[in-house]
Order: sequence, then C-alpha cells, then structure tokens
Amino acid sequence: MRICVYCASSSQADPRYREAAFRLGELIAAEGHSLVYGGGSTGSMGAVADGALSKGGEVIGIIPRFMADLEWGHPGVTRLELVGDMRERKHKLLTGSDAVVALPGGCGTLEELFEAITLKRLGLYFNPIVLLDTLGFYAPLDAFLRQVIAQRFMNPEHAAMWTRVAEPEDVLPAICNTPAWREDARDYAVVR
Repeated sequence: MRICVYCASSSQADPRYREAAFRLGELIAAEGHSLVYGGGSTGSMGAVADGALSKGGEVIGIIPRFMADLEWGHPGVTRLELVGDMRERKHKLLTGSDAVVALPGGCGTLEELFEAITLKRLGLYFNPIVLLDTLGFYAPLDAFLRQVIAQRFMNPEHAAMWTRVAEPEDVLPAICNTPAWREDARDYAVVR
C-alpha cells in the first residue's frame, strides 16, 4: 500500500508531534507499506521519513525544485522526486496513494488535507483519509467540519469522508477499516 502523509516541517512545535510522526513512519514500514510525503528533512516531515527508513521502508519524497534548491530535501530517502511547483507536488502526492494521513501541521498541511477532502466529496478520490489527532490537534477542526455539515454546507454523508484517531498505532487499522467511499459520491456532492 502507498500511504501519503501530509505533515509539517516546523522543528519548533512540541516534540511529541515529531515523536508521533517517527512512530507512524516505523509502523508504515514495518507493515511493508511505502511512504510518500513532501520530501522535507525537518520537523514531522523529517521524523516520519526517518521512522520509515529506520525500519528499512521505501520512502518517496516529492518536493518542488525551489525547496530542493534551498536544500530542504531529505538526503536519505529512497527516491526524491523534483516537481515544478506546489500544485504539481500536491497532485503527485495524492495520485496513486491508497490512503491519506494528515499529521498536525500548518497552512500547507491543511491545504493538502482540504484538497483531499474536496476531491473525495466530488468523487475524484475514493480512499481513506485519516487525521492523526496527536495532542487533540484535530479535535477543533473535526468539530468545525461537523458544524459545516450541521449548517448544511455539506451533507450528513460527508462526515464519513475522514476518520480521526488518537495514536500512530490507530492509523493503519483505521485505513483498513474505512468503508469504501461510495461510487455515487457525485450524486450527493451538491447540498439540496
């Protein structure tokens, strides 16, 4: 399975975020899955890659050329793919992934997560989306999205587009236990 992980490059955040990222990387590799992520070497990005690499896992980093020019890329990944810009990076991260996992992060992580949710709502992405809720990070976002549903900007069915879990050990079971997204997703993409 190819698991796309969205995460942050900040090394200033609470170290428990990086510890959870490292553990997730270990678990992904230990189960024989491939990790695809943004290609960075610092923060949770570096930690998730290091975790997977420590268990001999395949790690594919996808990084825009300007970031590589700034030497932000992880030097130890299995493969570091250079792309032209952030849009192309997002597309390559999601294309071919069997699941998306969002770790706590900033605006870049949230943008990637919202694109995945949007594409799932529109019936263009059908795979699991899991939020790793380290230190309760995603609880407010989950509550907000449920408010969006309650206010009828999305349909009740859309609450099933993501799963929020507390620990890295919960991620792979959540991926495996996520029901298939309905092939008729476009039929209820529009709120009526």
